[in-house]
Amino acid sequence: MKRFRDPQWFLILMFLGIIGSVPLIQMVVEVRQEEGVRVFEVFHQKPTAANLRTYERSLEAANWAARASRPWIQFAQFEWLKDGGAKAAIGNEGWYFYKPGLGYLLARPERAKVASTTQDPLPAIVDFRNQLAARGIRLVVMPAPNKESVYPDRLTPRAEALHGVLAPRTQDLLDRLRAANVEVVDLFKGFSQARQAAGSASQASLYLAQDTHWSPAGVELAAKLAAGHLLELGWVRPGLVDYRGRPAPIERLGDVLRMLQVPAIERRVKPETVACVQVVRRDNGELYQEAADAEILVLGDSFMRIYQRDEPGVAGFIAYLAKELKQPVMSLVSDGGGSTLVRQELQGRPAFLKNKKVVLWEFVERDIGLGLEGWKLVLLPPPVIPNSPGRVTDPAALRQPTAPPKAN
Repeated sequence: MKRFRDPQWFLILMFLGIIGSVPLIQMVVEVRQEEGVRVFEVFHQKPTAANLRTYERSLEAANWAARASRPWIQFAQFEWLKDGGAKAAIGNEGWYFYKPGLGYLLARPERAKVASTTQDPLPAIVDFRNQLAARGIRLVVMPAPNKESVYPDRLTPRAEALHGVLAPRTQDLLDRLRAANVEVVDLFKGFSQARQAAGSASQASLYLAQDTHWSPAGVELAAKLAAGHLLELGWVRPGLVDYRGRPAPIERLGDVLRMLQVPAIERRVKPETVACVQVVRRDNGELYQEAADAEILVLGDSFMRIYQRDEPGVAGFIAYLAKELKQPVMSLVSDGGGSTLVRQELQGRPAFLKNKKVVLWEFVERDIGLGLEGWKLVLLPPPVIPNSPGRVTDPAALRQPTAPPKAN
């Protein structure tokens, strides 16, 4: 009996009691919820590998102890071990990165090549280009660089040598797009040159420290590069609407931190002050507004949404592109669905293509390999073309590959 008075034995018995009490309490909770005891569900289905995995996930999801302790464990990992789990990678000086995007950047070339054979963006992009060409509309593609592609050195000083180095799949896609005569706004080159020209110490960051998205400085640079590319091609001409900027700073807690869904972490980290600038008309001071009859349609994902439809509004890429081109544009944004979902949405809204001369299609770099719904072929409704000599009227013929329109 003396040995059981030892403090070590007391701790051992207490630990065993806690372990043994968890399943008993879990069973009581489930009985009181009248949902049945989940542990017995294993006897209600065939013991296949798939059923056992589903059963295991069901137990994990329903475990009250796991739900109660997980946020505190995640907070301890974040605060003490500098571990952001599956979603976040913690960099230097308050910078956070989206781990799947980082994994895309670091994927080995041979893995990237294998993956590209099962989820290749090129056929979908070329097919979309050809469908637009049948309508007399030109396509320009603009991949938005992952944050870690532009600022690998903010993740770790050892990554300084990776500055300006593209992920294998990104470089491969850019090369093949050019070979297929698809026009590309090369933000990777433009952003890298901007960092080198200004110096990393003095330059306003092109991306938010806590977020996956670009900063107002990144928005402005991307809009300048896109507008310059369109004007250089001669596919659009400057309009007559003069816009100016109006400061509208905001406080923003980054999406990388919000993805963790741990309130203690959100309370621990101070939101960023973001120096947004809204776009307004110079003549009357009214906020920028889109125009349904605009010549340009912008398709994109959350990189097109941030600051534009989010707080403060009309301070995002779309408004800045209009400012650079001196004319309003039209947009269709699918949050997180720049690869396929936004084209599916356009499929159901063909009126968005009315009077359009150019479609500018943005998608974030990581969607080259990780896009929702992959890169599906999406068939747009056939255009209505009156019967006349030399005009194509067969909808099936319009779906065949055609040469892109030539620049004037």
